Amino acid sequence: MKLTEKQYQEYFGKKEVKQNKYHNTIIEYNNIKFDSIKEKNRYVTLKQLEDLGVIKDLKLQVKFELQPSFKYRDKTIRSINYYADFTYIQDNKLIVEDTKGYCTKEYLLKKKLLLYKYKDIEFKEIN
Repeated sequence: MKLTEKQYQEYFGKKEVKQNKYHNTIIEYNNIKFDSIKEKNRYVTLKQLEDLGVIKDLKLQVKFELQPSFKYRDKTIRSINYYADFTYIQDNKLIVEDTKGYCTKEYLLKKKLLLYKYKDIEFKEIN
């Protein structure tokens, strides 16, 4: 099957925006900006699974609070948050997914805190 240029653009979202510090190409697809082509491709796959009814309630960039903000000597310390690339429900279980090309120390620490605090989730890392 051969796609027209327009169909190819709609499906694969070739509208490149810029590169970030990890040399990922920030890309736009269906008016959604993704931090990498890998993340966009995973979204396309998950969207297809949602359309087929395999998963439901697909969400992007979901915030999980790891530690609330607090006061210390009259100074407010900001909360620590983890932003998951995707969350969805599969087999009545909350799945949290992150697409990674490079794992920073900050990411690894936040991942540990996430798994400690939210024990009922299933975490998937897409490399």
